[in-house]
Amino acid sequence: MKTVRSADQYTEPAETTESGNDHKAKHWFYSALALLTVLLIGMAVIVIIVDPYFHYHKPLSFLSYRIYEERYVNDGISRHFTYDAVITGTSMAQNFKTSELDELFGTHSVKEPFSGAGFKELSENLNRTLQYGQEVKMVVMPLDYNALLQDADWQKYEEYPTYLYDNNIFNDTRYVWNKAIFYHGVVADLLRTVSGESTTTMDEYSAWVRETGLEHIMASYTREDQHPVEDPSFNEEDRRMVEENITRNIIDLVNRYPDTEFYFYYPPYSICYFDGLYLQNALTKQLEAERLTTELLLQCPNVKLYNFFDQTQVICNLDYYNDTVHYSAEVSSMILNWMKEGTGFITKDNYEQKLSEEAEYFNHYDYDSIYAVLGEVTP
Repeated sequence: MKTVRSADQYTEPAETTESGNDHKAKHWFYSALALLTVLLIGMAVIVIIVDPYFHYHKPLSFLSYRIYEERYVNDGISRHFTYDAVITGTSMAQNFKTSELDELFGTHSVKEPFSGAGFKELSENLNRTLQYGQEVKMVVMPLDYNALLQDADWQKYEEYPTYLYDNNIFNDTRYVWNKAIFYHGVVADLLRTVSGESTTTMDEYSAWVRETGLEHIMASYTREDQHPVEDPSFNEEDRRMVEENITRNIIDLVNRYPDTEFYFYYPPYSICYFDGLYLQNALTKQLEAERLTTELLLQCPNVKLYNFFDQTQVICNLDYYNDTVHYSAEVSSMILNWMKEGTGFITKDNYEQKLSEEAEYFNHYDYDSIYAVLGEVTP
């Protein structure tokens, strides 16, 4: 007897089942791709709108920005802020207050420090700033004394957010789809806004407050480690190095912008720094590097050069210093006032006398007396 199967006893062919699974897989794939695309576009839009490093626009008035990462934010400041004066330089420039400069000189300034920078990095960034179309009438910049005898191409940092320093929209992918920038820039700024905090001011930007005094200086300075240099003279190689460094990175820049006045100064390092030079038998070499740098800069009519090493009430008061070179914000304020008053102003007529007085003072200073309170003696 023949058995007849009912319709519900038939099974779907294998190929039909596989076709259904393929359809589901494709649907999932395209749905996931669409969702990912939406998320990426959304993330990019949010980054562009908030723009934590001012790559596309100036700060939005309804947002509060945390301005703190120098090499990420400085070019955005140059591009989109409004200013007619610039404070730049290494960590020696971090404690300047733009409000004080503006009050003293009638400017509207921004601050763009680059901690640990060499003259090449500072020059390249300042050149970009002066090309962005603002009519900059004044630049204030320290010429780090310990950087005079450096190679012209020396730089501390190899990795750099170069995608923020050009006009190539294609490498902006590293900005708009950067997880670190999104969380530490965008999200941080949004949370700052929601919590009612205000945008970091130019006075606050990169400024620091640290413990000062001899004990803190000695935490990073050891007299026993100051060994005499092999050649204490200012030789031809030293001369070539200083001349190339200053000419390529400073003089060429200054001459490119004759309508801008450049206020350069040798930062007033502490007496402990000169103790190090004295123990290394490198004081003459350093003073000659200063002489050559000074002579080169005095050839430029739009340069105002200042030297504050004769301000002994400051350089010998170690309560102003965190280490041998870094001084407190109080000294930064003094420097701006000294510039306004003309204190320490160097000219072709007085630089030789200043150098002679420096050599006399630092070569005959009683350095052992600095450390008497700690029981230190000359090695």
